[in-house]
Amino acid sequence: MEAILYKSNPWWEEEFSFKGYERESYLTQLHEVLANPDIVFLTGLRRVGKSSLMKNFIAQLIQEHGVDPKFIFYISLDLYALDTYSIAEIVNEYRKIHKLSSAQKVYLFLDEVTSKKNYQQELKNFYDLENMKIFASSSSASLLKDSNAYLTGRQRTIEVMPLDFNEYLQFKEICIKRADAHLYESYFEEYMQDGGMPEYVLTGDVSYLQNLIDNIITKDIIAHYNIRNGQVVKDFYKLLMERSGKLLTFNKLANILEISVDSARRYFYYFEETYLIYSMMKHGKLNKQLKSAKKIYASDVGLRNVVTGYRDKGAIFENLIYLKLKNRNPSYLYVDGIELDFITEDGLLIEAKYNSVLNKKQQKLFDAFEAKEKRVVNGVGDFILL
Repeated sequence: MEAILYKSNPWWEEEFSFKGYERESYLTQLHEVLANPDIVFLTGLRRVGKSSLMKNFIAQLIQEHGVDPKFIFYISLDLYALDTYSIAEIVNEYRKIHKLSSAQKVYLFLDEVTSKKNYQQELKNFYDLENMKIFASSSSASLLKDSNAYLTGRQRTIEVMPLDFNEYLQFKEICIKRADAHLYESYFEEYMQDGGMPEYVLTGDVSYLQNLIDNIITKDIIAHYNIRNGQVVKDFYKLLMERSGKLLTFNKLANILEISVDSARRYFYYFEETYLIYSMMKHGKLNKQLKSAKKIYASDVGLRNVVTGYRDKGAIFENLIYLKLKNRNPSYLYVDGIELDFITEDGLLIEAKYNSVLNKKQQKLFDAFEAKEKRVVNGVGDFILL
């Protein structure tokens, strides 16, 4: 095991610097919780950049905070060679290598922590009995659910999203001067097509996105939940991508795919838990929300486009606005058969109109509905200002 730990922590033996692109908004959040004792979970879609973010933060701990590298331990817990070891056994081996007592503070980075069965109880023991700050990651929301409440009051979660437009430009090493502001529109069109999965943005290899989708569906859904008919699950995802930005009910999904409503509900849940999709409820009281159709959005428009082809720019634009508003808990507005795209929890009413305008009925509802702020977002300039 010692060789694996050294390979995973090159800063123990040599000068270490992060060579990728920094995602400043997430690094800022990590710095803000550094002094807090809570366990920090990084969640989000597979390959969205959680591991890179950890290593970037490790470099900053060493270079900016002056932390001695031997007090920083990173390990990916889904390594096959570590399959038979508990987290405690792995951490004990780390402490043994550096002759560290349990009283000496260490910074623990546990990648794919949910690959270990009893991780909640082990993390609770670390939190209660040892001097450490823990950062952990998972690509499954369902596996992060703490049914035994071991970590209640001891954790906080940061969801890592695909690259936003500014990050996309950064990864592409594109710097637009004020005099060339007209170029934003061209690059935004590219962003609408590419999406924000970091590796794909850097390489442009479409097969990477297709393989990512296949791996998540096959390993995290079909294999994990022992589903016999894997093809229907793949068809289910295609249908969701085709209908992104539209209203969907479980009955409709079930009818189209000729499966039971219960199966449709379960499959939908699985896709949400792996962060491949998000859903949005109708604005209003809870009982009406639960009975009404949901709107579906892709977690990344590049993944959507691999499935559907690059078409329906209006739907793609709306999807990107949803991703930008997600942390403001948006819902859709539906009154007397007229729909407006988003009303956020803090009172911002938005209608997405990519290079188009509201129809008369939408305009009437838009004008009449009481909101703290109202915006029609119909291009890259409006999008950037959100």
